[in-house]
Amino acid sequence: MRKRTRSREIALKILYAWDITGEPVAECRRKFWENNKSAEKEIVEFSDFLIFGVEKNLKRTDEIITGHALNWTLERMATIDRNVLRIASFELLFSAGTPPKVAINEAIDLAKKYGDRESGKFVNGILDKINRAEKDRACP
Repeated sequence: MRKRTRSREIALKILYAWDITGEPVAECRRKFWENNKSAEKEIVEFSDFLIFGVEKNLKRTDEIITGHALNWTLERMATIDRNVLRIASFELLFSAGTPPKVAINEAIDLAKKYGDRESGKFVNGILDKINRAEKDRACP
């Protein structure tokens, strides 16, 4: 598994724990790494970039997700889907280092692996709308 793919998977697990427990994200991160000490430095660094980026930009990211998820509130979304969307939306909106196609494809793969059978389609639909809207905003 590629390092960034593994980092996204770890970020999802940490953000899932954060969402479910309500504990601070730093505490969820600490507990995860306490039980998983063998990761390479690059994996830890990129997963930290994602989890703390999502945390820092949560309000704006959630607003954008909600704005493109017609007839869905964040609370109604499955916890996995919601956090996959947060990671990918953060990458689309705030991380110039990730091509949009990569962020979307990685999110779809995560949703298929950890979500239910419709998660991949659900995530793809919302991220595609977000990506198009951001492209339209960037190109007058």
